Amino acid sequence: MQPRDHRAEDGGPDAEFTRFVAARWRALTHTAYLLTGDFHEAEDLVQSTLARVYPHWGRLRPEHAEHYVRRALVNTNRSRHRRRRIAHLLLPSLPDTRPVPEDVAGVGGVDGYDALARLLAELPERQRAVVVLRYCEDLSAEDVADILGCSVGTVKSQASRALDKLRNRGTLARLHPSSRPAEAR
Repeated sequence: MQPRDHRAEDGGPDAEFTRFVAARWRALTHTAYLLTGDFHEAEDLVQSTLARVYPHWGRLRPEHAEHYVRRALVNTNRSRHRRRRIAHLLLPSLPDTRPVPEDVAGVGGVDGYDALARLLAELPERQRAVVVLRYCEDLSAEDVADILGCSVGTVKSQASRALDKLRNRGTLARLHPSSRPAEAR
């Protein structure tokens, strides 16, 4: 559910931040879902990110806000991923994360969007972030490198490795049989 704040309508001090959140909530949640593979975790990730960004909002220039929030989203996810990995080590058994077979998924089979999230979850964290930002969010290699704090060459190599892994598993052909994803540019 998209948050609403009536102070934004009154032109209060938080109006700009609230307008940004209202306008970008869906896109940020979409990106977070592809990074986490779980809708509820995605919403938590976006909320955590926005809570971290809010104190710094007054210092941001509006043209850099989107980039700053995306970078914070990826970094917050990295932190959550590390904590979750520790929690998994402490559990007596790991939860079952195998994909649901198409014939058990109900009428119409598995939705492609959920299938994509499951496939991305199989990639290492860095490769998943590169694929989501580069191909799902359609950012340039330079923008992805800036968000992830790495070189353009690293983005290209991580994208290439991720696409190779997905191709080798035959997963890309199942998702989009009529098209091949663009090579890492």
